[in-house]
Amino acid sequence: MLMPSILRENLLDDFFGYPFRGYNYEVHVNEMMKTDVKETEQGYEVTMNLPGVKKEDVKAELKEGYLTISATSKSDNDEQDQNGKYIRRERFMGSCSRSFYVGNEITQEDIKAKFEDGTLKLTIPKKDTKPAVEDKKYIAIEG
Repeated sequence: MLMPSILRENLLDDFFGYPFRGYNYEVHVNEMMKTDVKETEQGYEVTMNLPGVKKEDVKAELKEGYLTISATSKSDNDEQDQNGKYIRRERFMGSCSRSFYVGNEITQEDIKAKFEDGTLKLTIPKKDTKPAVEDKKYIAIEG
């Protein structure tokens, strides 16, 4: 019978990654890109958490109806004693991305984005989709 690990939520965490990944790494990854999408009368408001990410490390791309948000994060934790010997030296670098289908009618100019305090806020308007005009195709009847 598999029992949950005492230190982790999942028993397999101990086999895959532990002790190589520290607790801070897992919390950081679990908090990355949590997204809320709210529908309004005018469109959609997307709020995405990007803790520890700088504005210049966030990119938003609109291609073929898909809005893709990507972010990279880097951190260095260097500690030295009085003699300059390393006590601890850790580095983290990671990237993540999420894609949302917004439709082919939306253009880059339509989407408004603001990044503040580790939170990316996007405003995406609703566009009326043009219903496809159904071509009536008649079958010729001989006789």
